[in-house]
Amino acid sequence: MKSAIRQVFSVTVGVCALALTSLAGALEVGDKAPDFELQASDGNTYRLSDFVGTQPVVLAFFPAAFTGGCTIQCKAIRDSSDEIKRFDVAYFMASVDSVEKNTDFAAEYGLDFPVLADPAKTMTADYGVLGASGFANRWTYYIDAQGVVVQIDKSTNPSSAGRDLARSMAELGFPQRNQTAAR
Repeated sequence: MKSAIRQVFSVTVGVCALALTSLAGALEVGDKAPDFELQASDGNTYRLSDFVGTQPVVLAFFPAAFTGGCTIQCKAIRDSSDEIKRFDVAYFMASVDSVEKNTDFAAEYGLDFPVLADPAKTMTADYGVLGASGFANRWTYYIDAQGVVVQIDKSTNPSSAGRDLARSMAELGFPQRNQTAAR
């Protein structure tokens, strides 16, 4: 009986948290991007504030590692690495998976970019990306060097995600790297 009560309480708290997140309003273009501090698949911890004032940031959210669409999306970004790395940006994939799962995922598919782990679902909630199922929506946020959201792609196509990301950065006028430094 206590177990059932705890489960109902836990579900109720989760539903209320999701409702409050949606009542707070989704993040929109022109908003200051919420700071975060998350561990990544490369063993480092990243904060948005580390990049503000120096370079734009791209956050590509995906629901779960080792699932069909997510694997396609991550591989598409990996396969467009040369195009993406022409830009002077910090770019990340992010999910609510554990850092261990994201590390295994990145290793298995040879991902050459950090995959942020948000198992507490704090950052995904702050960005309004957390879906009712408890997973991140497949959305991509483009944040300028001042920390302002300049574009949100809510219709990310897994198979063209890498090409689309590079195209969007070009359209937004994100700075390109010095060609000699990028080699």
